[in-house]
Amino acid sequence: MNELSPVTRRAETIFDLPTPALILDRQRLEANAERMRERVRQFGVTLRPHVKTSKSIDVLRILAGGADIPITVSTLAEARYFFERGLRDILYAVGIAPVKLPEVAELVRAGCNLRIILDTLEAAEAVRAFVDTENLPLQVLIEIDSDGQRAGVASDDAQLIEIGRRLSNNLGGVMTHAGASYGCRNLGEFEAMAEQERALTVAAAERLRASGLGCPVVSVGSTPTVHYGRALDGVTEARAGVYAFGDLVQAELGTCSVDDIAIGVLASVIGHNRHHGRVLIDAGFLALSRDRGTAELPVDWGYGAVCDAATGAVIDNVTVSSTNQEHGIVTGRLGAIDFDRFPVGSRVRILPNHACATAAAHDRYFVTGGGDVIVDVWERVNGW
Repeated sequence: MNELSPVTRRAETIFDLPTPALILDRQRLEANAERMRERVRQFGVTLRPHVKTSKSIDVLRILAGGADIPITVSTLAEARYFFERGLRDILYAVGIAPVKLPEVAELVRAGCNLRIILDTLEAAEAVRAFVDTENLPLQVLIEIDSDGQRAGVASDDAQLIEIGRRLSNNLGGVMTHAGASYGCRNLGEFEAMAEQERALTVAAAERLRASGLGCPVVSVGSTPTVHYGRALDGVTEARAGVYAFGDLVQAELGTCSVDDIAIGVLASVIGHNRHHGRVLIDAGFLALSRDRGTAELPVDWGYGAVCDAATGAVIDNVTVSSTNQEHGIVTGRLGAIDFDRFPVGSRVRILPNHACATAAAHDRYFVTGGGDVIVDVWERVNGW
């Protein structure tokens, strides 16, 4: 992580910060965390939060609510970071590349209960050969295709059993992620996708068990399916990540409100282009990301919702309509923009379309208690 500059170290409020800067509202984070903990308690399963959204031990402590909980990671850099800070039960939820197995082995031998995932016989054979050569007690979950969206083996595919047999006593269970839930648009679709995710993954576990293979872990989840699911019978753990912060996509999907979104990018107004009706800010795609996740949702927020810097309240009828590397272009949604609302040198806060992508552009959070006073600075881990 880069060292703080002297100016940043002296900052007492967000208005003292150089921009762009990533602001985190602790009150909103705590409320989001408690809602998810209560949701999963109702299902009677273990919560295994996905830390790829926050990549921060301080955020995880809020999500855990004082408990010792397992986590999901998307990179081995995250696995190392959280293991070094006391986490032991970690699921690396990206299909394993054989080149990464030596690093996995280092973590396992150091005492990390690190599980990996795969979905092909070829990957299972590579893992089998590695663990046999290294005498490594590595647990593997088979990824199940529950939505046709990205990866996984179908629950009724004959190869499922072949993979399980190849893994033998290294088989730890099954997992899935119904990313197609992001394409749902009404309650019936969300509930059906959540049930499809659950049912197909449980069916895969039952097939493995019927073939004499151990399958203790049945892991499902995405923020939408955990939010909208009606039951998790047969499931042992639920994974979700973006719920921690929320974002504009989640607000449009109904898993949170805009007022629940816990992060935003603080930016300065650096110019007016009155001829073209544009306000320029110093947060471009390197600060906001180029994610356009709301483009096909009921409200298209452009590259982010423009908010009052101090309160986080959305400023009506404007949006970040385009970005360059270090410039954001704010325009009116309905006609001319009120330039008096955006004096040069003033600050705005931009809520993200996709919290994971926007946060990844920054190496720390400037934490507030809901206003403009900085109460803490929390590091992130980036890279792979």
